[in-house]
Amino acid sequence: MAETEIGVVSHFFDKIGVAAIELTGDLAVGDTIHIKGHTTDFTTTIGSIQIEHESVRKAGRGEGVGIKVAEKVRQHDKVFKVVE
Repeated sequence: MAETEIGVVSHFFDKIGVAAIELTGDLAVGDTIHIKGHTTDFTTTIGSIQIEHESVRKAGRGEGVGIKVAEKVRQHDKVFKVVE
């Protein structure tokens, strides 16, 4: 499977398990992403996306989004969209 870099983690909200991501590409609900960093390496499917506490179906380049993640991520981890 091919991967395309679509953003970078800017913050992680530990108590609620949400990653803040600055997008350099497009992201939509249902997409599969791979988050990779020095100690981070996992794949997940996007269940929801929020921009400024409002749920959206998709987001694009230049937007800051929040997504729920199952594992801890760190600032500067890279986010890739998995393309089949």
